[in-house]
Amino acid sequence: AQHSPVTPDLLMTPSDQGDVDLDVDFAADRGNWTGKLDFLLSCIGYCVGLGNVWRFPYRAYTNGGGAFLVPYFLMLAICGIPLFFLELSLGQFSSLGPLAVWKISPLFKGAGAAMLLIVGLVAIYYNMIIAYVLFYLFASLTSNLPWEHCGNWWNTERCLEHRGPRDSNGVLPLNLSSTVSPSEEYWSRYVLHIQGSQGIGQPGEIRWNLCLCLLLAWVIVFLCILKGVKSSGKVVYFTATFPYLILLMLLVRGVTLPGAWKGIQFYLTPQFHHLLSSKVWIEAALQIFYSLGVGFGGLLTFASYNTFHQNIYRDTFIVTLGNAITSILAGFAIFSVLGYMSQELGVPVDQVAKAGPGLAFVVYPQAMTMLPLSPFWSFLFFFMLLTLGLDSQFAFLETIVTAVTDEFPYYLRPKKAVFSGLICVAMYLMGLILTTDGGMYWLVLLDDYSASFGLMVVVITTCLAVTRVYGIQRFCRDIHMMLGFKPGLYFRACWLFLSPATLLALLVYSIVKYQPSEYGSYRFPAWAELLGILMGLLSCLMIPAGMLVAVLREEGSLWERLQQASRPAMDWGPSLEENRTGMYVATLAGSQSPKPLMVHMRKYGGITSFENTAIEVDREIAEEEEESMM
Repeated sequence: AQHSPVTPDLLMTPSDQGDVDLDVDFAADRGNWTGKLDFLLSCIGYCVGLGNVWRFPYRAYTNGGGAFLVPYFLMLAICGIPLFFLELSLGQFSSLGPLAVWKISPLFKGAGAAMLLIVGLVAIYYNMIIAYVLFYLFASLTSNLPWEHCGNWWNTERCLEHRGPRDSNGVLPLNLSSTVSPSEEYWSRYVLHIQGSQGIGQPGEIRWNLCLCLLLAWVIVFLCILKGVKSSGKVVYFTATFPYLILLMLLVRGVTLPGAWKGIQFYLTPQFHHLLSSKVWIEAALQIFYSLGVGFGGLLTFASYNTFHQNIYRDTFIVTLGNAITSILAGFAIFSVLGYMSQELGVPVDQVAKAGPGLAFVVYPQAMTMLPLSPFWSFLFFFMLLTLGLDSQFAFLETIVTAVTDEFPYYLRPKKAVFSGLICVAMYLMGLILTTDGGMYWLVLLDDYSASFGLMVVVITTCLAVTRVYGIQRFCRDIHMMLGFKPGLYFRACWLFLSPATLLALLVYSIVKYQPSEYGSYRFPAWAELLGILMGLLSCLMIPAGMLVAVLREEGSLWERLQQASRPAMDWGPSLEENRTGMYVATLAGSQSPKPLMVHMRKYGGITSFENTAIEVDREIAEEEEESMM
């Protein structure tokens, strides 16, 4: 079918080209990492977050102890490493944020929008957790920890200091099940003040101390991302390395406690019969998926500030394996202390083991009160959580700011700091509902639904769009251009089939095994559940919405429109002229050589016999390359 002739870019007068040149002026302004280790440490800081401390150890312990490491590392190989590398490659090759990167196939730009929505929701509640950590951090600056004893105004008569008088057998005289530890009442009745709320529908009043902690958390984050990666790239030298120092101190302290081995046995004794159930494999995949932060756009954003030939292949392995080792180490630090605690209280380890906020804000602080120098250890523990959480939070915000400024570079890039400030203020205001008496209910709702099935759909879409629509051959050729070698069979097999299939299995599993959210004994009402599901669906719906917009922008029949919208944009490729080789030579707006004619002649048809020959040659080269790849 012969289309009406389209004027190739070069034959246009500058006025026809519209605003294209404006972007070119500002492209240099985007900035890069300033130091050698900035990128690596930012990635480590982003991947190693709170989940490594409070999710992994508990997951391992409930899913077969040491045996859990088998599915864990297998899933790391199948859907951790390949997806991590895919996202880094996309970002580094194009030097664009998660929205603009979809020049690779404008049809799927909705996936970028979905990423932003998910990251926005996560950033709102993640900073609230950092606010709780700050609250405890300040509370630890005393000679006696406030959650050590009963008898404060927030305690009830059910409160029992579990180190009560023991009878001669060393057994506690009271029935423990009906009592609560002072640390639990401190958390729920003083910090959260959850008794002031009837449920998620009546959140009650704002807790001013939490409100101020949240403000402080946002101020810290804003100051760190003020100059983009120039400033956050320096802060991570501290926030990414310091947790390791503290973790080591807690580890040594924990392992030397009496009863520590009891806890570590619980954590690591392999129970291989667990490996026969699908649940364990799913849990392993989920753990990998969430702890690497694939699909949030953070990796893509960080990689987009790299120079074109940075060795991200090596970095992928350093970060993913480092993340796994950190999780395992954190398990030792947590479970050795839990073992000591279970010995002190005379209850089995599984009664004190918890996951999530319950571990960080109830169980571990309670264990701290039993140690000599307790405020010091408590301060260290919460300082570790603070540094672990902060650099993940930088990444979330950097992602949002970068994505939007890359969409509107002409207006926003010069005003990036102001824009970052506005986003921080807006997210602080949205997070205020989390500082109310019933804020914890909202936090649980956000945590359960914001990045659940929506995130998987986004990652599956990204994976398929890059490998099937853009083409795995072309993608491998791009990586070859960037790193000097083509990804091997392992990566290609994972990208084409294994990773999407695993994620699809995860998605199906999470829908089939769906359980409504709860917090303790509180069950969420139906409307709240619906709200949560809609939150997840909204991010999925961004993808078809984006497709609709892309198709409406094209001309022709529906099929032609789809084909046009799925092709890479004219200026897709490396952002700097000097890195544009091969098929990308001079397809940037404003470049001064006749090459775009040849590259995009496939669309237009030749003008002279010389150009037609050039197209034939181009086509032959492409065919030869594809045959050699097979």
